[in-house]
Amino acid sequence: MAVTESPAVRGDAPPALRLRLLGGFHLSRGEGDGGQVDVSASGQQLLALLGLRGPATRSVLAGTLWPDVTEERARACLRTAIWRLNAASSAVDGPRPGVVALSRRVRMDIQDFTALAHHTLAAPAEGTGAACSSLMGMGELLPGWHQDWVVFERERLHQLRLHALEALSARLVVHGQYGPALEAALESTRIDPLRESAHRAVVTVHLAENNLAEAVRHFKAFRGLLRAELGIEPSEQFRTLVRRALA
Repeated sequence: MAVTESPAVRGDAPPALRLRLLGGFHLSRGEGDGGQVDVSASGQQLLALLGLRGPATRSVLAGTLWPDVTEERARACLRTAIWRLNAASSAVDGPRPGVVALSRRVRMDIQDFTALAHHTLAAPAEGTGAACSSLMGMGELLPGWHQDWVVFERERLHQLRLHALEALSARLVVHGQYGPALEAALESTRIDPLRESAHRAVVTVHLAENNLAEAVRHFKAFRGLLRAELGIEPSEQFRTLVRRALA
């Protein structure tokens, strides 16, 4: 079955569909959350897989989404999912024979987040306030989905967000914006309580403000958490950071 895209949506027209995967699946027409499009479970998985992995052959899509049935049955399920999706929203396209992709009409929150995170890691001096707000408010990728390909992408985005938050905190400290710097660092510790680099970011903010007591208190709390959970000590790098501050 061919997958086609209307000529009306080609060119430089603005995206007509918004696909949200962070915090849960949501497909809507236009910007914001208005005009929600009802999508079947199989359609949701197809859109999410295409959004996260990019264009793929029909055989790859069928085998990934329906691994426990015959190839013939899996391909039939894929054809049905594509037909239902395009009947409701024209969300998928066929850029070349045998390949399926998201339509250019679709704009994803993953695209916006990834661009923001990489922009933050590139160390620009501007836009730190907007970056902090966006990174702080990001939800988890497709919570409740347990497919292997979702788990992998969830961890990839999780790590990207943590690195971006820590880089943002360090940049805000350089600019003397200690409040949002601390927020970004604490958000990292909330996301991953055992991540040492996140706790070092918190202590670094406290030290930059000359809040030595707060820095030591946070270090000791983290050390106690590591001992209780993993039976290990903070790194020598972290311990040296605190010792030098108290010298």
